[in-house]
Amino acid sequence: MEQTLPAVSAGIDRNALPARLHHNAFVTEDQEATRAFYEELIGLPLVATWAEVDELFGKERTYCHTFYGLGDGSALAFFQFADPDDQALFGPKMPKSPFSHIALKVSSEVQQHIADRLTAVEWDPEETYVLEHGYCRSLYTRDPNGLLLEFTVDAENVDAINDARLRSARDDLKRWLAGDYSSNNDFR
Repeated sequence: MEQTLPAVSAGIDRNALPARLHHNAFVTEDQEATRAFYEELIGLPLVATWAEVDELFGKERTYCHTFYGLGDGSALAFFQFADPDDQALFGPKMPKSPFSHIALKVSSEVQQHIADRLTAVEWDPEETYVLEHGYCRSLYTRDPNGLLLEFTVDAENVDAINDARLRSARDDLKRWLAGDYSSNNDFR
């Protein structure tokens, strides 16, 4: 089932919003390990590689910038620098927090194919897990750079769930900010 965003209230013009994510960029220490993970295990095609030399931030920098395509035309992108000093400057380690992650919408079939490929190569079993959120089912794993990825299958009634959360979003936030931390996830 293709998820559609709930109708936006309060007169927001969807045409005035950004159309979609173009790409989300990160720094990698190993372009080949990144390529193998995204192409061979996850199934995202390498759609562009840019080898570049630019004057950036007061210095000439040499880098490789790769893009892995998603179904809507957006991409996950990765930089690697030729100069180890540039790599150290721009390549901080990914946070280990499970709350810093990229979530990608997938079908249940795609989620299962990814899970099967990860299992077949025994990919980081301690960092690969499934959570049932009620409104979606998510497979989590880390890429070779430490980036946490979430492959999410929406619940069958996702449109009704989204509509309910949209209607109460502002009130739910006000309630939480006022100190009422009770859960409003009655979809589990």
